[in-house]
Amino acid sequence: MAQSQPIYKPTKRGGGGLLKMLWWQGPTLLNPHFAVGTKDQDGSRVFYEPLAGWDSAGNLRPVLAAAIPGREDGTLAADGKSVTWKLKQGVTWHDGKPFTADDVVFNWQYASDPATAATTVGTYKDIKVEKVDDHTVKILFDKPTPYWADAFVGTRGMILPKHLFADYIGAKSREAPANLKPVGTGPYKFKDFKPGDMVAGEINTNYHMENRPYFDSVEMKGG
Repeated sequence: MAQSQPIYKPTKRGGGGLLKMLWWQGPTLLNPHFAVGTKDQDGSRVFYEPLAGWDSAGNLRPVLAAAIPGREDGTLAADGKSVTWKLKQGVTWHDGKPFTADDVVFNWQYASDPATAATTVGTYKDIKVEKVDDHTVKILFDKPTPYWADAFVGTRGMILPKHLFADYIGAKSREAPANLKPVGTGPYKFKDFKPGDMVAGEINTNYHMENRPYFDSVEMKGG
């Protein structure tokens, strides 16, 4: 993978007004671990973020990660049985709580628990995730795994806040209030949600990416 950076360099946060987006269907829920289609994944992604995502050329780009793991610094094990992610520091949830390695480890526990009935269980059930320190996690695989960039990456990797979901792991997973009122780390904070119709967000003025986002608010409507 080429370690290039996007050419676009934003110069200020906000000022873009309202962005209206039309989908073929509206999201029916806003928990990415329960997503049953792209509409739910995209609706969740307005608020939640993964450690990394894919750009249009298929390269990994860090989001909540400080950098992409690699063989050069040893964060990607030579034997293919582990990968170490270093987390971006200074990131906060929309309610002001800090984002840490505890959140990442919790998401593995949450999604891998059969009783949670997560649609992402296939990604998390056969791995182990360890906290190295407050801003480092290590994923362990039972056997050499060439496709290590699955857990915590892309649409299956969006991370929920432990402090709001810890009481709703397992059989109580569908009872969490945050399933319909997300509190994430993303560029937009939750504003309104009409299941099957429209989801709205307003700018996160404390967003961890400099000079982003551009739009002051967003509306994602189905139909």
